[in-house]
Amino acid sequence: MPARRSIAGIAVLALCAVASCGGDSGSSTPTTALGDDTVTVASFDFPESVLLAEIYGHALRAKGFDVELEPSVGPRELVQPALDRGLVEFVPEYLGTAVDFLSLGADRPTDDVGTTDAALAQVLEETPLTALAPSPAQDANAVVVTNDVAERYGLTTISDLIPHAGDLVFGGPPGCTERPFCLAGLQRTYGLRFRGFMPLDVGGPLTHQALEGGHVDVALLFTTDPQVTAHGLVELVDNKGLQPAENVTPVVRREVVERWGQPFVDAVDAVSARLTTTGLQVLNGRVANGEPVRAVAAEWLADRGLA
Repeated sequence: MPARRSIAGIAVLALCAVASCGGDSGSSTPTTALGDDTVTVASFDFPESVLLAEIYGHALRAKGFDVELEPSVGPRELVQPALDRGLVEFVPEYLGTAVDFLSLGADRPTDDVGTTDAALAQVLEETPLTALAPSPAQDANAVVVTNDVAERYGLTTISDLIPHAGDLVFGGPPGCTERPFCLAGLQRTYGLRFRGFMPLDVGGPLTHQALEGGHVDVALLFTTDPQVTAHGLVELVDNKGLQPAENVTPVVRREVVERWGQPFVDAVDAVSARLTTTGLQVLNGRVANGEPVRAVAAEWLADRGLA
């Protein structure tokens, strides 16, 4: 049995892949997840991604596949090199963001699912990766404000922020200032220049607390965040179409698909076909309320005959 790859180990190896670190060729510790009978399913470092990895991973186990879960590996800048190197083999991705990241911004994804899915397939053509069928479930970035801020400035669309941005503080994930669908995209598409930026978490409790406490005026959350409605927040309409189609889409190492064939693809596709945006919002709400991720995933799979 190969030595287990810890999250920390994956992160270090992924960073080395980016930085072209040298290695000790005499080391006996496996540096990839390849060459065994286990499918290593990884997630990004936010709750919904961890939940999706649990759902896909346990569905595969129910079909007899040996699965190793690696939750919360890190942001895309760590997870993607890990996938490229074979440190992990399966990641539930988000369609439009994956296209933009993998093409280094050369391909601009749109809000059309079919077009963006075709773009992802093309981007992955010369890589060791492939994308399976996208899910109907989408989770895009959402620009939100409190109801008080919306009423004070007359905000219903993102464009309504233009005359007021210089007086407002924006809150979002630490990498938001460089991301094309976060603050960098808001500047490019809408010309927004905020008075300040406060780095928070990835659509989590810190962002909600900062909004509710008035520490930020505008923030980035997700369209599947159940607390947007529960907390009376206002999602501003993306009237210039900055956000692309962000369907949940499994990205997998080609050799995994080649080795396990149609039974593997069918097991993954069966999960994807049943995921919906509303359903994902409900699942996120249960996790946010303290239910264990594994239990939420297991119940969802059992209710759909997938476990």
